[in-house]
Amino acid sequence: MKAATILTSLILATSAFAEIKTETISVPMRDGIKLATDIYRDDAVTKAPVVLMRTPYDRTKAKGTAERWAKAGYIAVMQDCRGTRASEGVMAPYNNEGQDGYDTLEWITRQPWCSGRVGMMGGSYVGAVQWQAAAENPPGLAAIAPQATWSSFYRNLYLGGSVRLSLISGWIAGNTAKPEGVKPADMSEALMRLPLSEVDNAIGWDMPWLDAMLTHPEPNGYWTRLDLTSRLPELQLPALHVVGYYDFFSRESVDNFMIMQKQARDAKTRQQQRLILGPWDHGSVGKTKVAEVEFGPDAAVDTFALQLDWFDRHLKQDAAALSKPFPPVRYFSMGDNVWHDAQTWPPEGFTSTSFYLHSDGKANARQGRGVLSLKAPTQDETPDTFRADPAKPTPSTPITEARPIKAAVWGPVDQSATEDRDDVLVYTSEPMTAPLSFAGNAEAKLHVSTDTPDADWAVKLIDVHPDGFAQNIARGILRGRYRSSLLKPELMKPGQVYEINVDLGPVAATIAKGHQLRVDISGADFPLYDRNPNTAEGITSSKTSIATEQVHHKPGALSRIVLPVK
Repeated sequence: MKAATILTSLILATSAFAEIKTETISVPMRDGIKLATDIYRDDAVTKAPVVLMRTPYDRTKAKGTAERWAKAGYIAVMQDCRGTRASEGVMAPYNNEGQDGYDTLEWITRQPWCSGRVGMMGGSYVGAVQWQAAAENPPGLAAIAPQATWSSFYRNLYLGGSVRLSLISGWIAGNTAKPEGVKPADMSEALMRLPLSEVDNAIGWDMPWLDAMLTHPEPNGYWTRLDLTSRLPELQLPALHVVGYYDFFSRESVDNFMIMQKQARDAKTRQQQRLILGPWDHGSVGKTKVAEVEFGPDAAVDTFALQLDWFDRHLKQDAAALSKPFPPVRYFSMGDNVWHDAQTWPPEGFTSTSFYLHSDGKANARQGRGVLSLKAPTQDETPDTFRADPAKPTPSTPITEARPIKAAVWGPVDQSATEDRDDVLVYTSEPMTAPLSFAGNAEAKLHVSTDTPDADWAVKLIDVHPDGFAQNIARGILRGRYRSSLLKPELMKPGQVYEINVDLGPVAATIAKGHQLRVDISGADFPLYDRNPNTAEGITSSKTSIATEQVHHKPGALSRIVLPVK
């Protein structure tokens, strides 16, 4: 590989602690494409471990963070990903990050200022490029700190066969060059477009990457290059995993930790994994207020301090850092708002406990007669029925003037207004006489039927406060035709009762005395997830059908929520 070309002169930045030197260069990749790269180091440091961040979101915005790393005795390297900002090439989401990460790490290890040990850090896209580089087994990579990210891009975008529509549509639109003079359409209207292959045109211009992602709903060969999960156990790499319960990456990040801790071939690597699991969504990691809920001062986490401790331990191999206690899991319990340490996830000491659905067939809306109880039905109960209309999908969050449907959030908001809809089944427990604590992976086991060849079941787990505030604490969705297999969909027979399992993801919470536990079930969670047209006519059809869906609760068909209870 040719020597890097200096693009700009050295820029000197002074601080109270050190003189930080910044050097901007271009680093050539194996195909000759050059990536804009900033190097930050204390002018007095001749050789040190390196912290690398590769980003599509403008490397110069990381200047403050880079200077903190340099002041902490590291050399910080900040790089624009291929085809973004000052780097050459064409941006194809995630397509080149593995090899570009390898080439960059190889280049770093050849520099006289590199100690030979490199760490990577960052979240979301910036976290995924760490796994992609690691899977290439690059020289020098000694530790990573991926925050809120994936190892399987399919499992990040899809859950139970439904796609995270607003997430990927908004991201691709924001990272795709639009034609000159074109103004994006209103996203609320664009997200309602069917078939899915036309969503990009509804926004305003062609986006081939979006088309492809929306029209490959099964984890087939299209996704193979962006599925690294099977390669994780081969890695010999300490990893600090950080994510929040409300993050759309929560399942992926927690699964990455579990794979590395339990399946890594190397015994030492299994002992070098740490998971920090908090009450955050994607944009609020480390903060105390998330959407409409304040989780208190203890929810605050200094992610830089976590990463610094991690890299002091694994890059500097500092004796003081190595001597600090190292609980593999630190998780936050929502409700009582306290942190707990554990040896693994799910944490030990919790028992799978079923909370059963009951009603007399009138569980529609929160004014209905749906009940959640530890006691299972002992006699036949009338199934609950709702109509799922794709033209009027159940919204992910209540729609207000300040929050139109396109602005749906993943974080906790009062669900009461949505629970007033007739297309939502609501099951509520009696007020708690003592706190109910649970931690682990929650799921809904439902017995369902529909009069259409396909339908969705969206489930939310709710903490109802004494003042009526209905706080969502976990959610999941399953598309009926994928009830048995994501790779081999099977249509539903009208009227036939099926048992389905809806993954509600990782969660830890305490339902306080006087609060109530609630479950909401509907036929959509839009636009966080796409609508099911209910026709099973395929991704090129725009035809829709109203589904009459039922949830059954009786002996032999015990619909329930399963929580890991203390």
